[in-house]
Amino acid sequence: MSKTVIPQGYVPSAGLGLYETQKAIDAIKKCFIVKLENALQLTRVSAPLFLDPATGLNDDLNSVERPVSFDILETGSTAQVVHSLAKWKRYALYRYGFQPGYGLVTDMNAIRRDEEMDNLHSIYVDQWDWEAILPEGRRDAAYLRETVQKIVGAICDTADSLKELFPGLPVSLSREISFVTTQELEDLYPEYTPKERENAYVREHRTAFIMQIGDQLRSGIKHDGRAPDYDDWALNGDIVFWNDILGCAFEVSSMGIRVDSAAMDSQLSKAGCDERRALPFHRMVLDGTLPLTIGGGIGQSRICMLLLGKAHIGEVQVSIWDEQTKAACDAAGVVLL
Repeated sequence: MSKTVIPQGYVPSAGLGLYETQKAIDAIKKCFIVKLENALQLTRVSAPLFLDPATGLNDDLNSVERPVSFDILETGSTAQVVHSLAKWKRYALYRYGFQPGYGLVTDMNAIRRDEEMDNLHSIYVDQWDWEAILPEGRRDAAYLRETVQKIVGAICDTADSLKELFPGLPVSLSREISFVTTQELEDLYPEYTPKERENAYVREHRTAFIMQIGDQLRSGIKHDGRAPDYDDWALNGDIVFWNDILGCAFEVSSMGIRVDSAAMDSQLSKAGCDERRALPFHRMVLDGTLPLTIGGGIGQSRICMLLLGKAHIGEVQVSIWDEQTKAACDAAGVVLL
């Protein structure tokens, strides 16, 4: 069920009309991609909109979301619109001959038709999807943290550049990152839900990397779901900023060091997904054919929301909304693109 909350006293334009908002979105996307490429040594590549499900390359998310599928007249086969490119990117690095320390980035557009609609979620997903081959001997938490610092730096540099163009923007970001595991959050706030823990922690620390998502905590619950066949649950996390407009922890990126053969073997068993071992992608990880990589997705609309001080994702992207969402936004003077 959709849930849209417009903050009291929210001024939708934040000094920007529709035309100026579109110019600002364009400025963010042009600026950030250059800073990200330079920070992580990435090369921009083309990406698929749909995949053959038999390859195992599509992202299964939490294994309950239904991909959009369609039949192809000429081939007589079925294709799936991507959920994300987490697995495809790793295969592409192998196929294109990338070297350790270098990677790729692409525009990822996806349809998640089962997504709940609220201020932050839409059935349309747009990300900068990136992936890089790990330098020799750097499959560790220290390298993960170094990479997070570079991404946060690129986001904050983009915010600074944007304010030069649009001085009236109300957003202030912290470059200082607090690294915390999901178990540490549970220990700090045992009575809270996972989302409440994030809000409490990020309210205090402003910018955080919440680590180790996917496995069970000591309480027997999971902080959040994560597919078993791309991130290593011990070496992943979410980049989260405090959003002053919405008054909540605001995730902009899910990322991590990817599974090696041992991590995939363990996580497939834990998730009850052993049948995936027979898929081509999974075989290439289990037998060591694919390189060891790190990667993630950075939400384009999320970054635009954050830097422009917008309260609803529909203010920075075009999608389809239910009547309840449209009514709530109309009543508050929030214009959905």
